[in-house]
Amino acid sequence: MKVAIVHDWLVTYAGSERVLEQILICFPDANLFSLVDFLPEDGRGFIAGKHATTSFIQKLPKSRSQYRNYLPLMPLAVEQFDLCGYDLVISSSHAVAKGVLVGPDQLHVSYIHSPIRYAWDLQHQYLRESGLDHGLKGWLARWMLHKMRLWDVRTANGVDYFVANSHFITRRINKAYRRDAEVIYPPVDVSAFTLQEDKEDFYLTASRMVPYKKMPMIVEAFAAMPDKRLVVIGEGPEFAKCKAVAGANVDLMGWQPFDVLKNHMQRAKAFVFAAEEDFGIVPLEAQACGTPMIAFGKGGVRETVRGLDTDTPTGVFFSEQTPEAVAEAVRVFEREATRISALACRENAMRFSPERFRAEFSSFVEEKWARFVAERP
Repeated sequence: MKVAIVHDWLVTYAGSERVLEQILICFPDANLFSLVDFLPEDGRGFIAGKHATTSFIQKLPKSRSQYRNYLPLMPLAVEQFDLCGYDLVISSSHAVAKGVLVGPDQLHVSYIHSPIRYAWDLQHQYLRESGLDHGLKGWLARWMLHKMRLWDVRTANGVDYFVANSHFITRRINKAYRRDAEVIYPPVDVSAFTLQEDKEDFYLTASRMVPYKKMPMIVEAFAAMPDKRLVVIGEGPEFAKCKAVAGANVDLMGWQPFDVLKNHMQRAKAFVFAAEEDFGIVPLEAQACGTPMIAFGKGGVRETVRGLDTDTPTGVFFSEQTPEAVAEAVRVFEREATRISALACRENAMRFSPERFRAEFSSFVEEKWARFVAERP
């Protein structure tokens, strides 16, 4: 069986690349395809040193730093991959990878991190944050995203089986494509984090400071609670906003290496998380350290954190992305903290190990392949 794996783009090692890493372990002889591949030679370990077959976007001007600007060309680009010699095609898609062209004698399994976020339900947020919600450029962007949606729906017909990274994403897939999807949760390297039951008197939040992470909102909430200490790790466009609203009780550390982040995760009394994520790896990393969560209760985090309505809670949810809601959740946490044990947090995180992902994904693909072969004329 010849296997092709198609990934949107290879420029860094983030959440979707962690999934790709484990898929490649399941299928080590597979050939890899990607719109662009700008990984440095010393950063290719997670793809076993492979070099992807790339699209024409790889050679376009400034594509190394501005490949996202070629979004209007990506549907055309992904359709140019010649996959006719492969029996099994696996796409790892949060943009256009699922749109590769396949034939009736090929099985296409698509792992969906999310339907194209900025083309579907998050279009208005994307346009607003990009300054494209008005003017001629705004109308051009809306027209382009309209065309992208039409293409995205059409290419869903070329996928035999969808796999989603959370039940939250299965609902997006059903809304966009009217297709069902199996949930196989992404792998989390929980073994890189160790349990620490003794906690110190500070809260932690850590993330890249981009708008949807709501980091300034968390900082503002703690600035209004001067008796509670917050440590903030991360950098990005929103750092200046965080600095502007921070009080003396907020420690803005900027970017920190992994060992420093892990050390703070282990010692914090709770981790504060305010983003609406498709899945969310950081909440599980914190729980792997035995650290409870105070999280915005929407999106994938509802599946990775156990709230106070469960027998073994691992965190507290807040229902609105406002400083007041965060502050109230902190008060609830401090009132109910004795119900949340470090061991329960750790055990909850262990459900999402890479070994579990590989076993579930391999089993799923093998089952679908056997059915495909049996039903083929």
